[in-house]
Amino acid sequence: MTHLLVPKPGKSTPKKSSRTKSSIDVIRLHNAVFYAYHGVLSDEQSLGGKFEVDVDLHADLTRGASTDRLKQTVDYERVYDFTKTLVLGRKYFLIEALAETIADGLLKEFKRLEKVVVRVRKPSAPVKGVIDYVEVEITRARK
Repeated sequence: MTHLLVPKPGKSTPKKSSRTKSSIDVIRLHNAVFYAYHGVLSDEQSLGGKFEVDVDLHADLTRGASTDRLKQTVDYERVYDFTKTLVLGRKYFLIEALAETIADGLLKEFKRLEKVVVRVRKPSAPVKGVIDYVEVEITRARK
């Protein structure tokens, strides 16, 4: 029987990477669902509804990948908590404004991020027709 030596998490020796200095990688949080009170109509603001959020976090993940240390990457649990705080923190008339707030907030809060793409979906949007949802996508990058 052959035994494999597996390094303990966080204890591995940093590896040389073939990545370039300007590597851009992506961490995606897909379909975070929140019950919130956004919308133009008074019923939306008082009764609320379901909102779905995706975030694409563009950053150089080389250090985290080579060291296997959370402090060397983007902590997506913190990203989720931050996004949840913004979605539930106040009421917005437009999902465009909510998406913009999330995108700008993520870039300010998480210094490793170079670019973010935020999608906010509103299932059951009040339109006179049959649709699955309305979605807004906002892309923002560091200047």
